[in-house]
Amino acid sequence: MMNSPSSNPCIDDLSPEPVKTTRSAWLAVSSIAVGTFAMVSTEFMPIGLLTDIARGLNVSDGTAGLMITMPGVLAAFAGPGLIVASGRLDRRTVLIALTTLLIASNLLAAFAPNFATMLVARLMLGLCVGGFWTFAPAAATQLVPQASKARAMSLVLAGVSAATVLGVPAGSLLGTLFGWRASFAVTGALAAVVLLVQLWLLPAIPPVRAIGARDLLTPLTRRMAQVGLLAVLFFIAGHFAAYTYLKPLLQQVFGLAPHSVSTLLLVYGAVGFIGTFLGGSLVARSVRGTTLLAALMLATALLLSTVIGSGFVAGAVVVFIWGVAFGLIPVALTGWMMEAVPDAPEAGQALLVSGFQVAIASGALIGGVTVDNYGISSAMVLSGALVLVAALIVGTLGRARGGAARATSSAFSPE
Repeated sequence: MMNSPSSNPCIDDLSPEPVKTTRSAWLAVSSIAVGTFAMVSTEFMPIGLLTDIARGLNVSDGTAGLMITMPGVLAAFAGPGLIVASGRLDRRTVLIALTTLLIASNLLAAFAPNFATMLVARLMLGLCVGGFWTFAPAAATQLVPQASKARAMSLVLAGVSAATVLGVPAGSLLGTLFGWRASFAVTGALAAVVLLVQLWLLPAIPPVRAIGARDLLTPLTRRMAQVGLLAVLFFIAGHFAAYTYLKPLLQQVFGLAPHSVSTLLLVYGAVGFIGTFLGGSLVARSVRGTTLLAALMLATALLLSTVIGSGFVAGAVVVFIWGVAFGLIPVALTGWMMEAVPDAPEAGQALLVSGFQVAIASGALIGGVTVDNYGISSAMVLSGALVLVAALIVGTLGRARGGAARATSSAFSPE
């Protein structure tokens, strides 16, 4: 544990105050991490519940995919827009407002009487997504001493990654046991607990400086950032054109019963979480290599799903490869942008958020149209092709630079 600098170390080393302050700071960071977990879980919740929600609100599976598309579109603009509009506003106020909005979104979704109301709830979520992804990492690093900033960043990213790989299976399990509305209600309750903790523990978090619109253009002038953003569009669009319909894939193509689907979604979450921590080690060695590996594994899983046949074992093979691949993605792409724009991390993060959300929205929309018109297997083929384009971009245009591994390693180091 790091002690704060002291003008009188002989006295201060005997004082418990630095320990208390550090403990409070880490609890505050943890509240932000759990908040991001609740937010990302809510974002992806409809994927594991898609058929249930579609049936309950009397819409097609393809139309239900708008629950992923709509917040993605808004979040793409919300991230950069909020960081410019917030100016020098205390980040504590911003985070508390976003958590409150997250609670309202979940409650409205839990009691939505029709699909239009559900879409309103999801648009509210879009503001949360854009805001949390943009503000949370930087705010967390301001709560701890310089030597612990990387650890704080890692903790927040772990919350995001955990939600990405665990939110869907957890929501699906709750939906299977108690109905899809219960899943949103539980996530809303978790967000309410987070809000109470943030009100109690978060200190004032003034921004280091106000971010102007011109600052957001900095990553667009860097070649590696341009390559990364281009790869993100194909990579994430390809993934979500398929991932949005993972549950129908397991039900309709692999012919699995509801309990088997829930089991495999839990397997997906478990191996994905392992993939996230594995990604931390791999990225420290090569961001480009890790990103390429994730793309090739994901494309393999998507295309394999169309030819491997049916049954639990076939589904488990696809889910295992798919889960590990997607576990690598958040760490790999975050590391790519950190490496590409080390002198403007906030701007790089804001544009990465926009790229992710545009790709999520586009992928869910493309997947919905393809599923409704050509079937789920056709969506898997299209998704695999898009991910292969991303692999081609990374493999041909992305180039590792000297010191990259060291820079990325220090960013993810717990020291």
